[in-house]
Formats: sequence, structure tokens, C-alpha cells
Amino acid sequence: MPDPRVILLRRNARQVLDFLLFSNIFIGLCAVAQAAVTYHLINAKCDKYVLGLLFCSTLALYNFSMLLSKPREPKKSPFRRVRWIFSHYRFMTTITMMAVLCILPLALFLSAASQVLLLFLGIVAVGYNLPLFSINDKKFGLRNIPGLKLFLIALIWSLSCVLLPVIETGHSIPVSDTILLVAKRFLFVAAITVPFDIRDLFQDKNYDLKTIPVILGEKKAYLFCQLLLIAYLSLLFLFTNAFDADFFALTSTILLSGWLIFKSGFKKNEYYYFFFLDGTMVLQLVMLDLVNLIWP
Repeated sequence: MPDPRVILLRRNARQVLDFLLFSNIFIGLCAVAQAAVTYHLINAKCDKYVLGLLFCSTLALYNFSMLLSKPREPKKSPFRRVRWIFSHYRFMTTITMMAVLCILPLALFLSAASQVLLLFLGIVAVGYNLPLFSINDKKFGLRNIPGLKLFLIALIWSLSCVLLPVIETGHSIPVSDTILLVAKRFLFVAAITVPFDIRDLFQDKNYDLKTIPVILGEKKAYLFCQLLLIAYLSLLFLFTNAFDADFFALTSTILLSGWLIFKSGFKKNEYYYFFFLDGTMVLQLVMLDLVNLIWP
């Protein structure tokens, strides 16, 4: 007979994990980690206003997207995340509003160039979620354009977590180095995003979303993920100045990401996607710090 204390511990651990993952606090921390990775790679000190703004904007955007796509009967959803979100609807709307209210004062601490970038990203994000466009009286958002959803997500992440920190450092960083950083981050985020679309393949077909898996099919979509990571490793290898701690930390993270994507081809629960796959964004920072700590 199972120990009641073990059962209680597991239940509490699951409740904490549900809170962190399904409230999108964890994905907000992933954005913070990705910005910190950029600061590490350009040898600059983290800007607390940039980190705070990225956390709040990511939290607000992901929650807004979920609340906007509320199903007719969320309690009957096959997804635990959907059931959790709409059973905590008041809490979700409250933290979303708090995050939105924090964005403006945080943005005031940034430079004019960063504010312009944020405005552009905000417009793209709104256009992604809301059906602002129409053809033949049929309304649609940017994500409904065939194949565009993945690249919009990767673009927003790479520009916000790479270009924004670079602009705010005020350091004279070569344009070519910045483009390379953005390109590698774009490939990484795109690769770990595709498995989410593969998981939602049949649902996206019903909503008429032409995602990469819908267009290519499941098997080719998994191959596409690995090709994106290979492209990342190629850029990392070809344009590295030295095979140092950063190189091996990033390489190991990409290899692990490829393995996790491969494993996601088997039936996995939601925690696998929202903790392990999204968690690779945090893992990048952890590996950079760990390998540099032990590097001779």
C-alpha cells in the first residue's frame, strides 16, 4: 500500500508544477533565461529592466493567447492545461492584467530604439493572435497564414531575447555578430516549437491552421526540427572564434534538445512539452554557467 505521505508529496509537487507551467510563469522565466544567455555571450551585465519587461510581456502574451482561445466547454478539454487555466480564470486574468500594467513603466527605462523594437514586436504579437485581417469577408490572424506561425514565434523570441539586450547594452557589437546571434536563436526556438504543433496536428487541422506539421506531415516535421538544429550547430561551428566553454555548453544543449525532440515522437504528456522542451531555454543558461565554472 502506498505511503500516504508520498502520495501527499506527489500531489503537492504536481500542484506546484501545474501552477508554474500552466500560469505561464515558467515560460516567462524562460524568456528571462534566454536574455541572460545573450548577456553572457556578449559579455555584458544583465539589465534588470530588460529582464523584468521580458518576463511580464511573455507572461501577458501567452496568457492573452490562451484566454482568447477559450473552448466552448473547457472542463471537457482533453488537455490538463486548458482545464487548469479556465478553472483558475479569475487568477489568470488578474496576473495577466498585472503583467500588462508593469510593461509600460518598465519600457520607459529603455532607450528609444528599444521602445521602437518593442512596439514592432507588440504589433506582430497582436496581429498573430487577433483576426485583424480579412479576405472575402473571412477574418484571420497572422498565424492563419500557411507556414507562418512557427516563424513568427521564433522571430518574436529571437528579436526580444537577443536584439533587445544587445541594443540596451550600449556596447559596440558588430552587426555581423548580432545577426549571427539572432539567427542561431531563431533556429533554436523554431526547432523546439515544432513538436508543439505536431502534438496539436489534428486540432490545428480542425481550426484550419496551416502549421509546418500540417503542411509537411508528422514525420517530415520531425526531420525539419533536426535540420534546424543541424543548421544551428553549423553556424556555431563555422563562426566560433575558439572551442571554449561556451561552445561546448551550447553544443551539448542543442544535442540534448535534438534527443528530446526525437523522444517527443512517442506519446508524451503535457509536462514533457511545457517543462522539458521549453525548459531547454533555461538549460542553455544553466549549462553556460556550469561549464564555465568547471572549465580549466
